[in-house]
Amino acid sequence: MASQAEIVHSIHGVSQTLINDAEALGRRTSAASARVAFVPELVSLQAERAPDALAVADESGALTYRELNSRANQLAHHLRRLNVGPEVLVGLCFRRSLNFVVAALGVMKAGGAYLPIDPDAPKARIATILKASQVSVVVSEQTMIEDLRAGSWYVVAMDTDWPVIAQLPSRPPAIRLTPGDLAYVIYTSGSTGEPKGVEITHGSLSNLISWHRKAFDVLPADRATHLASPGFDAAVWELWPYLTAGACVHIPEKLVIAEPAALRDWLVSERITISFVPTALAEQLMTLSWPSDVSLRFLLTGADMLRRYPPCNLPFTLVNNYGPTESTVVATSGSVLPRQRADRAPSIGRAIANTQIYILDENLRQVPAGVAGELHIAGAGLARGYRNRPDLTAQKFIPSPFSREPGSRLYKTGDLACFLADGQVAFLGRIDEQVKIRGYRVELNEIAVALEKHPAVQTSVVVPREDVSGEKILVAYVLPMPGSQIAESELKIFLGTYLPAYMVPASFVQVDSLPLTTNGKIDRAALPVPDATNTIRDKVSVAPRTLVEERLAAILCPLLQLESVSVDDNFFMLGGHSLLGTQLIARIRDAFGVEITLRALFDNPTVMGISAEIERLILAKLENGESGMRHGSMSHVSSMGD
Repeated sequence: MASQAEIVHSIHGVSQTLINDAEALGRRTSAASARVAFVPELVSLQAERAPDALAVADESGALTYRELNSRANQLAHHLRRLNVGPEVLVGLCFRRSLNFVVAALGVMKAGGAYLPIDPDAPKARIATILKASQVSVVVSEQTMIEDLRAGSWYVVAMDTDWPVIAQLPSRPPAIRLTPGDLAYVIYTSGSTGEPKGVEITHGSLSNLISWHRKAFDVLPADRATHLASPGFDAAVWELWPYLTAGACVHIPEKLVIAEPAALRDWLVSERITISFVPTALAEQLMTLSWPSDVSLRFLLTGADMLRRYPPCNLPFTLVNNYGPTESTVVATSGSVLPRQRADRAPSIGRAIANTQIYILDENLRQVPAGVAGELHIAGAGLARGYRNRPDLTAQKFIPSPFSREPGSRLYKTGDLACFLADGQVAFLGRIDEQVKIRGYRVELNEIAVALEKHPAVQTSVVVPREDVSGEKILVAYVLPMPGSQIAESELKIFLGTYLPAYMVPASFVQVDSLPLTTNGKIDRAALPVPDATNTIRDKVSVAPRTLVEERLAAILCPLLQLESVSVDDNFFMLGGHSLLGTQLIARIRDAFGVEITLRALFDNPTVMGISAEIERLILAKLENGESGMRHGSMSHVSSMGD
């Protein structure tokens, strides 16, 4: 068996710590320079160093470091009046925006910890998280706060309350944080059917920031991106390493993120130097043509298994990263070289600073290189645990048998991995029922619990399957109540009241019984493959009525792996998403010679609605007398019935 030194890999030491930042920026007393500076103080230092430098920008405007710091300080004073301080949790219900950045920084400057809430999540899920987390204050905007008032917490509307908040001091409150103080809490999908909140301290966050700034040579001249939803832990990584370094964070509009070519053009035009994108999007970006003089230095990716190597002519470095929320976003990282390896997918690199990776068997014994085992994480990045869940914390964060340091722990990830011959780590999948769907972490049992709340569902099981393109989708197997009839749209709409869109299965299969193993567990391997005979569909189906609808149906069926579609079928309810939407747009362009926008697809998602938009664009071209239209796009339409 390989020695521990051969199997456990860590990047030791950080040459430039956050303490050095405080010294380099002119802290005046030895006491100040002798302690670690955390996010609130480091952003203040950048505001002192370069007050007029751009800090964060979105489609609505921009904030300099002076403005960001002042607004966050004023909000912090307001929150202090509401008794926010160390260990007090504040909910933040925002989309990606300047206000979210100000609010998150303001909470930390008040000494509190922030809990990002996705305003687009179902109301029931938001209510569950707010109650379970025991927040004392929720900060949001006027358009979102009505559904947030039904609780014991105090609600602050940053936009309408700002005239009052703006009267408060622009200097920071007198708060001294410690490494053990709570910085933020992020809720992830839970195996018990309820989401669970991961508690991250300032010490763990500081380790991530320090490693990131050194690993990617982050400087004030850098231009980074904030693409992730605030409720996704990648957002933590997209903000604080850059705002503590004096760099600028740019926030694109939603439609830019949804279309790979549009995102590429935006990254180029905004002269972005470092960006994180989820794995599925990174794989698409690598297939595009890029200008050789692009400013982008690093494209960071993660959240799912990377299956593609970058091409040799990619003008920036692709870096693959791995880490559950419980290890403060990133646990391993490594550059992916432009080479083709048919024998394995790209690795997830090596452990980041002050982090150790162990791959163990079920008896917590280290396995040799090349042998699969459960990946365990130790070190400075580990979460404190799960909020108000001591039982689950004890189950997942266990005493480390590899350290003599009192209180040293291992986090059981539930991921299968192995060490490669060169010391890098290969990710092999999950050992439990947790999966990644388009970069989102999903507990399959949470979906089944929600599905079984439907009065017509007796029991169910949800499994991941690969479609013909290799993409992972969710399939729900449903055993109905006796005498009950269920329609697909009914199930999807019902689940949409409890779950975010990425957790709603792409298809539903009706079964007479669920197959069991000899020990009484559901035999997932014996579940039938979805086909036209067992897949639940809506009873009433309206066949395409026009040539355009017929041709569009012929495009949609293979794209979504369906036998047929109804004219009132919704593209997104059929399992479509923004990435498939870009493929649909391209196929429509090839078939009809017109370019519909992603916005139009969102606004008119039915077969009938998309067809009407296609017809409108064709007629507009004909009316404009564009060359070739009568013999181009119209010939496509007229030949559809042939």
